[in-house]
Order: sequence, then C-alpha cells, then structure tokens
Amino acid sequence: MLFGDLPLVGMLKQRMEWHQQRQNVLAQNVANADTPGFRARDLSEPDFGPAADPKGVHLQRTSAMHLGLGGGSDSEPRRTSTYEVTPEGNGVVLEEEVMRVTQNVMDYQMVSQLYGRGLGMLKTALGRSA
Repeated sequence: MLFGDLPLVGMLKQRMEWHQQRQNVLAQNVANADTPGFRARDLSEPDFGPAADPKGVHLQRTSAMHLGLGGGSDSEPRRTSTYEVTPEGNGVVLEEEVMRVTQNVMDYQMVSQLYGRGLGMLKTALGRSA
C-alpha cells in the first residue's frame, strides 16, 4: 500500500488541490475588480462523502450544564451575498476578496502541515527517521 492510497491522505491531497484552484479563482476576482459587469466567483467546497462523516460518531451530552447543538454560536460560518455594486456594475468587494484569500492561505497551510505530519508519522512507523 502506498502512502497516497490511504483515505485520509487522499482527502488531504484533494483539499490542497482545491485550495490551489480556489486561490486562482480569488486572484481573478481581485484582478477584475475594475472590470465593468464582472461578478465575483468562488468554488464550492469538495464533498468527501461518508469517509469524512463516520456514522458511528455522535455528540453526547454528559451533563445538563453542557450546551446542546442548538445553543451557543453557530458551528458553521455563514456567507452572505454582497449587494455592493459599483456604478460600472462590478460586484467585486476588495475587502471581502482579501479576507477570502487570507482565509484560503491559512487553510492551505493547515492542510499542508497535516499532510506533512502524516507523512512523518508513517516514516516513523516504518522505522525511518522523519
């Protein structure tokens, strides 16, 4: 079995490729910020299916003091669509695009660190120095 055949490693690799493609799309949004009629685009997140959502894992409330799923803050960020449009009809908001680019870079760095650590753990398990 090769390192790339492991499901988790495959998902990390796919996620890094998605972040690279998303960076290109976001860069095009910034580059076309002054183009009349241009609308910002983004990629939808990859779906890893049941491999990323094991059925046997559930949250359990062990105390009445614990917050339930409905309490506290939302677990998933919400994106609101922008309604800002320049007089030329351009829908790109540079501040939002810079925030997306920054978040994408941080997410890519996290995934690449996880990938590298996984490779290091396998090397250690095989008896090779990391």
